[in-house]
Amino acid sequence: MARRSLQDIEKIWSDVEGVKKLSDRAISIGPFGVGMDALLTWIPVAGTLYTVGTGGWLIVQALRIGASRSTLAKMAAYMGVDTATGSVPLFGDIVDTFFPGQLLAAKALQKEIESTHWVEDSEANARATGDHERHQETVRLDPALRRIVYLHD
Repeated sequence: MARRSLQDIEKIWSDVEGVKKLSDRAISIGPFGVGMDALLTWIPVAGTLYTVGTGGWLIVQALRIGASRSTLAKMAAYMGVDTATGSVPLFGDIVDTFFPGQLLAAKALQKEIESTHWVEDSEANARATGDHERHQETVRLDPALRRIVYLHD
């Protein structure tokens, strides 16, 4: 795998934020919003293609950061519901208009990014230099962090 950097992770987070807004929050009305997903669901095939395309892209980004299986499962479930409802004529389109699948999947991915201690090194090198224990301590002391990912592994 090619070496990744913190900038790569920040770019993924930013790109996911853009998809989240475009798909489900292009127009916000209080706590609700509509975006391309809600608009395209009313156009046969276009809505399904958009949902499958953005869902697939979000999953690829999750794989790029090495997201946990539980995050991948959540994301797949959100996108599966979004795709399934959008493919049912009329009633499904109404549900899809108000179900923010991409938003929920993107938030799950962003939460995974934010709860990870990213290290621009390999685990083998960190263990050899004694830095691995320091990274473990960082995760232990910060309740928002759940895991360590070495970007050069």
